[in-house]
Amino acid sequence: MSGNKVLIVEDDRSVFRLLQTYLEREGYSILHAETVAAMRRTIENAAVGMVLLDVGLPDEDGWSALKWLRARSDVPIIMLTGKGEMTDKVVGLELGADDYLAKPFELRELLARMRTVQRRTEKAAAAAPGPEGEGDGKISFAGWVLDSVSHLVKSDSGETLHLTQAEFRILALLARNPGVAVPRDDLMSAAAGRDWDPLDRSVDVHISNLRKKLDLDPSLPSLIRTVRGAGYMFVPKRD
Repeated sequence: MSGNKVLIVEDDRSVFRLLQTYLEREGYSILHAETVAAMRRTIENAAVGMVLLDVGLPDEDGWSALKWLRARSDVPIIMLTGKGEMTDKVVGLELGADDYLAKPFELRELLARMRTVQRRTEKAAAAAPGPEGEGDGKISFAGWVLDSVSHLVKSDSGETLHLTQAEFRILALLARNPGVAVPRDDLMSAAAGRDWDPLDRSVDVHISNLRKKLDLDPSLPSLIRTVRGAGYMFVPKRD
């Protein structure tokens, strides 16, 4: 099953072997790529359920690999890097990573992150129609249709909008509560699906990404408004 097939993009063979041994023991099927070029070939020829992507690679950096992946697929991606600076985390989230883990890390923490991402993906794939008021699970707004069943957002013309899992969950929560200021902690819980640091600004990065993707006319107010001291509010009507 592709859901348990993990592609590890890592040029350090000792790190790869450590991850491979541990994750295979936990029931995962492991694929390996040492370069971005090898990663591209693997993605084009195999069904992969998750990518563990190192930032430092010999032919291209992990950021370009992440952009390439995100332009073609919604596969969950966890970035692995030797740097722990917040700027690296923000860059990863802006480019569409689902999570970020700085080296050195505990293998058990990596496994927990992977399982959290998997649960969110599986829950989305098996999602029933939305709550009262959504009917068939679809919410229409400003030229877009959010489908809670397929876990997709499409334009009225049928073009699919590429969103990360975290971005979709945040948008779905906001769209189900139009005109209501949704607290940042609720949005962060929806995005991360795990405990989070109150100082973590990841949700703000996700909101910024959503605005860039949804607000196609810069002359109009954003669909997602900042409510100072309260959170964010979804306003589907911009007149």
